[in-house]
Amino acid sequence: MPAALVAMNYIEHVQRAGGVAVLIPPDPVLVEEPGRILGRLDGLLLVGGVDVGAGEYGEEPHPLAETPVPLRDAVESALAREAMARGIPILGICRGAQVINVAAGGTLVQHLPDVLGNEEHRRRAGHFEGNEHDVDIEPGSRAMEAAGGSPHRVVSHHHQAVGEVGDGLRVTARAVGDRLPEAIEGDGDGWLLGVQWHPEADPGSGVIAALVGAARERRREGADRGEGGSPSTLAAHRDERS
Repeated sequence: MPAALVAMNYIEHVQRAGGVAVLIPPDPVLVEEPGRILGRLDGLLLVGGVDVGAGEYGEEPHPLAETPVPLRDAVESALAREAMARGIPILGICRGAQVINVAAGGTLVQHLPDVLGNEEHRRRAGHFEGNEHDVDIEPGSRAMEAAGGSPHRVVSHHHQAVGEVGDGLRVTARAVGDRLPEAIEGDGDGWLLGVQWHPEADPGSGVIAALVGAARERRREGADRGEGGSPSTLAAHRDERS
């Protein structure tokens, strides 16, 4: 049966940081009206999953591209763009980072072995173990604040990556060795970060907690201005499989 789901390790990171995770199932209404859900949330977490459809950035799909889920692509892109416009803190993980880049007008490298000549970023398909590597993170960046140091040991599992960087974004971390983009973030005041690695697979990672902290701070600022607010919540947009 088709299912809208998300791995518990994402949710557990949110909960340990004091947030309440709310899953957003795919809904055609949100493509046109993403504010109907974002108006009730303090932060947005875009999680990993299947490849973003190449048509989302104007290309034909690579022969080895995974079968896309068009509704998921459309909903997540709409949520990302609206959250950016509203200044809602956003964290994208793996596919989620790619969604952020595409939503901002960027492109993706569709199959890394074509460019790198190796499978270093997905050495063992279906496993995080054995896919560890180091990333260099720019000092003073949001990626550095979230990760806590550089070089930073991460686990990856992807065959696509950020290509042309979207408007208003910049690369703030790269893989040691091949220099593949590993983190992008907004160049404005809003809290916007995408990481190509999987912090949810590391119980000691502070990356998701950094998003919860940014969401909490934004909510406090709204309260100081006398704005009403919902209970502190964080949306983790789901992974969809069949």
